[in-house]
Amino acid sequence: MVHATWDDWLVSEIEGADPDGVAVWYLGCNGFVLRSAETTLYVDPYFADGDPPDLLRMIPVPMDPADATDCDAVLVTHEHIDHMHPPSYGPLVGDDAPVYAPQASYDAPDYDGDLRLDADQRHVVAAGETFSVGDFTVHTRGANDGDAVEPVSYVIDHDAGTFFHAGDSKPADAFADVGRAFDIDAGVLAFGTVGNIRYSEDDETRRTKWYMDENEVVEAANALELDRLLPSHYDMWRGVEADPKSLHDHVASHEYPRVLDVVRVGDRVDLGSPGVVRPSTHR
Repeated sequence: MVHATWDDWLVSEIEGADPDGVAVWYLGCNGFVLRSAETTLYVDPYFADGDPPDLLRMIPVPMDPADATDCDAVLVTHEHIDHMHPPSYGPLVGDDAPVYAPQASYDAPDYDGDLRLDADQRHVVAAGETFSVGDFTVHTRGANDGDAVEPVSYVIDHDAGTFFHAGDSKPADAFADVGRAFDIDAGVLAFGTVGNIRYSEDDETRRTKWYMDENEVVEAANALELDRLLPSHYDMWRGVEADPKSLHDHVASHEYPRVLDVVRVGDRVDLGSPGVVRPSTHR
């Protein structure tokens, strides 16, 4: 069950937009939605409350996926519950839209329950593959996430620009090849700190590092040759949050990223246009 704390105004804002190119909204955690004039594409949507007291969600749930009417596909980077979450993507895809995910996301998801997908909606992806969703061309590439079984990253191409989503990857050998092959206008990298997380399966609290630190973010951004960096995941789980503004000092002396845009839940960026567009209801 999803309980949106923002009612349906963000869905209305997304689906009411008619972008001249590609608009991208940050949904919190590592979720994003890309919208062109023809296609709406969700990446790693997660609208659940977490799993207290182990995982304490620190940000609002910005939308109920049942309120959405436009979704041409969902992309999943790996099997973790905050990326492969049927109650979040199920209402988005309904009975016909596809989900693209690695095989492990279907075979061994962290979610214990119905995947809410018919057989013809389950599309298996692997690094090196390319497919189309509407006017987007999606290139699946490798990732480096030691906590995941079979992680991938996505390069999403459009005539208006190129968007990259690394999932929860740390710096990866594949990133240099991606940087050489694609001119990435905006790239998402998961950023966080080392913290203590409680694990209920053995009733222990352990030192945990799930995401990149500042120096790893800079390493990955330079390998990818990012024009624009969008830090993600820093806002989500209590104990491993980070301050994305600290990245300004870390990236300052490096060639990449050219621009660091700190997005908060509900913020929009447009590929090919500078700056962050705040939600209209906050103006």
